[in-house]
Amino acid sequence: MSNCPACGAPLDIHPETEGFKCSYCHQVFFPGKEEDGVEITGAPSDPYLNCPICFQPLVKASLANTALLYCTQCHGQLLSMEIVSDLVASLRASVDHSAVQTPADRDDLKRVLQCPKCNLRMDAHRYAGPGNVVVDTCDNCSFIWLDRGEITRMAKAPDEGDLERTFGF
Repeated sequence: MSNCPACGAPLDIHPETEGFKCSYCHQVFFPGKEEDGVEITGAPSDPYLNCPICFQPLVKASLANTALLYCTQCHGQLLSMEIVSDLVASLRASVDHSAVQTPADRDDLKRVLQCPKCNLRMDAHRYAGPGNVVVDTCDNCSFIWLDRGEITRMAKAPDEGDLERTFGF
C-alpha cells in the first residue's frame, strides 16, 4: 500500500495506530501483517534500494512501530544500527518465554553481501546481543541486514536474568 486507496495521496507510517495515515485526507489504513509481524506499506524504499540477497526492491515497512526496509521475497530486513537494540527490547516485551538458541552457522560468517546503499562489502559478524545470530553490517551507512527470523531469534533469546532464574547462575 503506497498510496491512499481513497484519494491517491502518499501514505505515511502512523505508529500510534500501527497503521498508515494519508497525508492528504487523513484516513488511516491497516495493511495485513507478514508472518514475521512486519507490516508492509508497499511503497518502494526512498532512495530505491535492492535486497542484498535476492536483489528485489526493498519496500518500506514497520515492525513493532519501528520503520525498516523489507524484502517481500526473502523476508530480510534492513535497519539503522541505532534502532536494533530498542527494537529487540520492544519485541522481547511481547514474548511469553525465551527459547533455547542453537548456535549460529559458521558459514554465515563467510557470506559476502554488498550494502544496498553504498555497494561496499558488509561485515559479517556475530551479533553482540542475544540470539546466536550472524548479522551483516555496513559501518559506512550505519545499516544492519537481518535475514528472515533473526530479529525473532534475538527477541526470544534468554537474557542474563532469564539464565539466572532458570539455572541459578
